[in-house]
Amino acid sequence: MDSKRALSSTIVTVIAFTAWGAGSSPARAEQSESPIKTRVWTTSAQPRFAGFKPADRNKRIALGHVVRRSWNIREFRCLDNLWTRESGWNHRAHNRSSGAYGIPQALPAGKMRVSGRDWRSNPETQIRWGLAYIKGRYGRPCGAWGHFRSHNWY
Repeated sequence: MDSKRALSSTIVTVIAFTAWGAGSSPARAEQSESPIKTRVWTTSAQPRFAGFKPADRNKRIALGHVVRRSWNIREFRCLDNLWTRESGWNHRAHNRSSGAYGIPQALPAGKMRVSGRDWRSNPETQIRWGLAYIKGRYGRPCGAWGHFRSHNWY
């Protein structure tokens, strides 16, 4: 049952019970005319990986972007596996044989230019481009990681 239906059925139950109780005695009739008090429910629950903080700066940047995309910790772990294999999270990684560059190993490297003019030296620009590429082509990092495992490229 979704939360709106649960709330409306609870309100209907409270109103019906109040009306039923008000008709049983004159004292209750006076009480039923008082305003209904409501309360707001809050929680102190935190996301599961709120305390998860990678040691590497580039991984922390990527985790922030993964959280903003509302992907879970499993997706970050797939991304970590993928980019550890591709570049070791080195934003200056360069593959001499193919020309791929950066954390996501973009090929050709100049494709990252659309995310920022500082794509050669800024890991955040590379991560932003890499996550957009993964989302567009594979949907999520675990999809890209699965493709990488079966084809040895993504």
